[in-house]
Formats: sequence, structure tokens, C-alpha cells
Amino acid sequence: MNKAITEGLVLMPPAFSAGLDLWSREDGEPGQGSYAGQSNAATVAADQDFAGCLELLKLDSVQKLRCFQQIPFQPGLYLQVRAKVKCVSGAFPTVRIAAYAGNSKGKAVKVPLTGPEVTLSRYGEVVEVSAIIGSGNRSGVDMAWGTEPVYAHLGLDLTGASGGVVRIDDITVEDVTAVFLRDMLDLVDVRDYGALGDGTTDDAAAFAAADAAAAGARRIFVSAGTYKLASHVTLNSPVFFEGQVKMGASLRLACTRNFDLDTYTAAFGDPLEGLRRALQAIFSYTGHVTLDLSGRRVDVTEPLDVAALAGTNRFEQRRVLANGQLSAKDGTAWEAKKVTSSATYSTSDPYRLTNVANVAEIPVGARVTGNNVPREIYVRAVNVGAGTVELNLPPGSVGGTRTFTFERFRYMLDFSGFEKMSKFEITDMELQCDGIASAILLPPAGTVFRIADCVINKPKDRGITSIGTGCQGLMVDQCQFLSNEQSDKVQDRTTIALNVNSNDTKLRNNRVVKFAHFAVMKGTGHMFIGNHFFHGDDEPSGVRRAGVVLTEKNVKVLFTGNYIDNNFIEWTNEHDPEPDYEDEFSFGGLTVTGNIFTANGVGASFRWLVVTPRGTGQFISGLSVTGNAFRTINATVDRVEAVDESFAKLDYGRFRNVVFEANTFNGITQATANPVTVTHEQNTAASTWQVDASGYLPFASWARNVPAVVAQGAVTTAEGATQAPCCWAEATKGTKSNLVNLRWQQTVKGTALVTIRCDNPI
Repeated sequence: MNKAITEGLVLMPPAFSAGLDLWSREDGEPGQGSYAGQSNAATVAADQDFAGCLELLKLDSVQKLRCFQQIPFQPGLYLQVRAKVKCVSGAFPTVRIAAYAGNSKGKAVKVPLTGPEVTLSRYGEVVEVSAIIGSGNRSGVDMAWGTEPVYAHLGLDLTGASGGVVRIDDITVEDVTAVFLRDMLDLVDVRDYGALGDGTTDDAAAFAAADAAAAGARRIFVSAGTYKLASHVTLNSPVFFEGQVKMGASLRLACTRNFDLDTYTAAFGDPLEGLRRALQAIFSYTGHVTLDLSGRRVDVTEPLDVAALAGTNRFEQRRVLANGQLSAKDGTAWEAKKVTSSATYSTSDPYRLTNVANVAEIPVGARVTGNNVPREIYVRAVNVGAGTVELNLPPGSVGGTRTFTFERFRYMLDFSGFEKMSKFEITDMELQCDGIASAILLPPAGTVFRIADCVINKPKDRGITSIGTGCQGLMVDQCQFLSNEQSDKVQDRTTIALNVNSNDTKLRNNRVVKFAHFAVMKGTGHMFIGNHFFHGDDEPSGVRRAGVVLTEKNVKVLFTGNYIDNNFIEWTNEHDPEPDYEDEFSFGGLTVTGNIFTANGVGASFRWLVVTPRGTGQFISGLSVTGNAFRTINATVDRVEAVDESFAKLDYGRFRNVVFEANTFNGITQATANPVTVTHEQNTAASTWQVDASGYLPFASWARNVPAVVAQGAVTTAEGATQAPCCWAEATKGTKSNLVNLRWQQTVKGTALVTIRCDNPI
């Protein structure tokens, strides 16, 4: 940088031959004395060492020489003042560069005004004196002036012995800011270390040398050009890209000190390529655990195969993708691949298909459909040599050879290439699928994948898909799922927000809008807390589908504080290859507490809790539905719960520990309670009082136990004689086993409070 060139600053003082009236014998301020007409000063037109000079006799203790010209001074400007002098006779003086500094008001500024001194010691010997004046107190600066001075009168001083005659060549002033520029801007240019930036020469060594020179304290500057890097490059110093780099797909650029999307976009000249390269680098120990997208949007034209970018199939350290938007752009790369093949399934080997035709054509991650195949079955692995396909879940309870369809959806973030991956997190991201792509395909195995504070917007087929056990410990917190099918009728929707095959999922404080299902959940130990999922439409008496589908019998699952809106919880065992009960855990372990259930415009047959058993002999053993609010809008429904007997019935004789209590019912014809206490009024004397509380008992179940009978008032004979209120109870009476008989030793009448249960309490 040279401001004499870039800003037109006039830095050179006048030559002595231009007249001594331009040179001050004081500080150079207006009105002060000049050397014109002084007896001790004269110009010399010719000198064997100088092409014109000033001859000066030193008379004063400090003989000053300053130009009247105001030399401009600015912050960031560094000036080198030089003068060549020689002593021709008399005493030898001492010489130094000297100046006067003035501010914007024309006042003197108290700053260092003199440079290093040189004492002349031989006649006729030319000696150069110099000093650097600058705003910064940097190494090599003799007079650090700061930012207040705006001009200077430059020259020199003669000090020491008087009486000597010296000749002084024209004083020169040079802008030497460039000498300090690298330190000032804290930059190390890769070109200074051998990089050519011609796009063909390998510049990797030059990048490494520049990084070593920067030593983590200064920034690397990649100036304009295209730099080929033919090996992995790790930069341990901050880097700024004006030029771009090109590297082979398997080579990594690790920018360890400014690891963010902006840096990689600048490095590779494209946000999508920058994202790919940054994802590649984060799995290679860049010193960062988080890839920050800098709040930027990246247009994604094809699925991001994260395992291929990482260059590994196993990774179990925490990594985070954060703070940005991925936006799918239409193209053929998003087209689903569909293959139809025959295969053999045996319930004795429930996670494998054998004798698979065209097995090489079947992609990992494909959804499997076919006759009697339950929901959310996916291909976990393919063995072409053996002709087998490994599945995430058993495809039902019907064995044999039949035709299956394998459809591979395309996901913006595809982790299926990992053999195992754990602890990956996606936070503060929007995946704008726009009906073009699905969002996230989890790895086949791994634990604690976390998605938080994200928006999954209009996925084409699926929001989050698990094809194996990579959903173990999955956490989805404070996310919003927006369907691409919001205007469709409920029965026409096909997209699902997420599915799970393994245990311990936490779904908390999410908002889910109008999918076919919010979640299809295999496994146990799941928590649904504070979610609002609504899936209705504007159809009169419209169809409603399950918001959450639980496909494990003994689920160990809780629903707390959710807003379940125009959908229901379905509890089934559709993924069980042997669904008949055989001395195992049956349906149990479900806690539904403190939720809001609502529905509007639905038919009377709508229910919010539906159990769909498959196989004979199944029953409920451990269900708590407490403290919930059930309400309809513009509709009335018969009751809140039901058993879907399309495949099988429940064994009501084995119900145990089923609790329905402290719930509120609005717009529901029949409340549900267990245990339930009813008032039975026997107006006609009889030895058997038949008590009917069947409407209250959940799932149209049996009246199996009578924990208490309390007479309300006197129990009397037909004639009015009071009798001792002593009776015994007989449960499971009537053709449907849903009545209770109170048996008396004689015919009596009266009123009794009768507590009835559909289960054994323990």
C-alpha cells in the first residue's frame, strides 16, 4: 500500500534548489524564519556526491532545518524520512531526523519528534540518517505519533559541536506502510510461501508453510486464484479466502480456527459444496464439534450422503449441525427408487427375507410394502451373495413366498451409509423439503441422535425415518413438523413425521401438523411430553387416524401434558411375528396423564384411545388414564376408548391394573371410569339385585370385581321392615359378563353404592 499513489498524497518536501525560503530554521510553522538570505546557508548546484544540496554552517546548539510544506499524516500511515549528509570542514556535528507535528487546529502535538542520532567523524564521508514516523507503536517505528497529528514539518537537526560546515542532500520522504501492512492486517498470504493459484500446481505445501508461519496468531490469506490441493490440508490458524481451492472428493480441508459454512463456502465457491466439505471435515477431528451454518440457507440439489462425506462407516463422538436452512431444489436426484420382487418370509426368522429376486436392485433404506405387511418396515441391510434382505422389524405374522415392493425415499440428510453412528445432533435448523424430498434418514445402528429446535417443513414422504436401531435414545425436542398434505383429507394422507424401532425415545414440546401419523413407535420406554399434534380436516363427520401408533405390547410409555387434537393413540402388536399370547407380557405399561384430547366435526364412533390386538389371548395388564380432559367441538362422540376387533379380541377375563379416573368429559355421551362407583336403586324387593355399570367400564370389558358395597339408607323388606345390610357380590354376570349381582338372604329393597372394577387391581 502506498498512499502517495492510492490517495494522491504529496509526501516529498521541496528540493533545496527550489529556494531556501521554503525551508525553516525553526519548526516550519507559518511566519517563522527561513534560511533565505541567511549567511550560514547556501545552495550548492554541483557536488561530487550530491546533485544539488544545501551547505549549512552550524551556529546554534540545535540547528533546525524544517520544510514549510505541511506533509500530510494519517492513522495507518508510515513514513520513512531520509537525508544524506557529510561534513566538509570544522567541528563534527551530530545529525538526526526531526519534525514538527500539528493537529487539525494547527496546534503542536506532544509526540516524539526526533529520530536516532549519527555523529559525523570524517570529512567528505557521506552518512545517511533516517527515521520512520507512524501512527502505531510497532517494531521499527522511531516516532510513534498515534492518531492526533494530521500534518508534519519534516527535516533534520544538527546537534553537538558548533562551527562545522555540512552539506545536505535533498531530504526524501517515502511511504513505507507496505512494510508494516502484513503485521497491521495480521495476514500471511499463501502466495508468499510458494502457492501459485493456477489451478494445476499442487499448492498444499505452500498452504502448510503459510499455516506454520501464521502459527495460530495471524490469519492466512488465500489471495485471488484457484489453488489445487492434492492432499489433506489442516489449517491451525484463522483463514480468509479471496481465492478458491479445489480438491479431490476424498481429500479434506480442515479449517480448525474458523469452522463455519461461510468459510467453506468462500473456500469452494459454492454453499452446497462448502456444506459437503465442512461435513466431511467435522468427522476428521477439526477441533470443533459444531458445524455452524452461520444462519445461511443452502440449496440442496441431491441427498447428502453423510457417511460417504465422512469417509467412515462408524462414528460415535458428539457432532452438531446447527443454525441454518437446507432447502431442497427440484431434480431427478430426489426421485424414489421402486423395486418389486418376490421373497420368502418365515416367522421363525422374522427380521430376514430370503430368496429375494433382483436382490442387487434393492437399496438399503427402502420401505417394504405388500399384502399383510404392517406399517414402517424398512430394509436395514442387503446381502447380494446370499440373496437376503435384513429388515428393521418383522413384516407381520404371515409367512411364505410372496411379492413385496421396496421403495427408497430420498432424504436431504441420509445417514444410512454408517454401520453405526451415535451422538449426532441437529439444532436450530430448518429442513425445507418443499414436497420434493424427505428430511432425515437415521443410521442403521447407534444411540442418542438428537434433533432440537428445528423445523421439518413439507417432507415429501417422511420426516425422520429409522431403518434399524439408530433411533435408540432418540431425542426430538421443540421441533415443528409441517406436513406437505395439509389440504388433503385425512384418509388421503401418506406422510409420517417419524418412526422408531428401538427404545427410550423422548419426544418433547413438538408441534406436528396434519400428517397421516405423527409417530409409529416400536420399542419401549418412550416419553411423549408437551407435544401438540393435530391431524384433522374440514370434512363433515370426517375420518380420523392415529396420531401415535404404539406397536409394542408392554410399552413402558408415558403421555404427559400433550395436546392430542383430532387424532388418537393406537396401541397394537402389528409387528409381532407370533401375535397369539403365549405366557408373555401382554398389553401394559402405558400411562396417559394430564393430556388434552379434543376433536371437532367427527362422527359418534370416534375414539381417542384404541387398542388393536392381533392374535388370540391378549389382554391389558397395566394401563393408567388419569387427569385428562376430553372435549369435542361441533360433535358428540359415544365414548373415549375402544377395542378394534378387526383382527382379534381381547381376553377380558385377564385384565389387570387398569385405571381410568379423575378425567373430565365434555361432548362425550358416556364417561369411562375404572374402578367405578354407581348408585343402584332397588325399588322392588328381590333377593338378587342386578347392577349394571357396563357403560362406564373401559373397552366394553367385564365386570370382574366388586371392591365395595355400601347401603345408602335402610335396606327393607317389601313390608318395610329394616334388615341388616348384608349381601354378597357375584361378578361377570349377564351374557356379556358385564353385570354384577348383589345376593341377599331374603327379598329386600333399597339403595346401594356399588364399586365395580373391570380388572384385578394387582
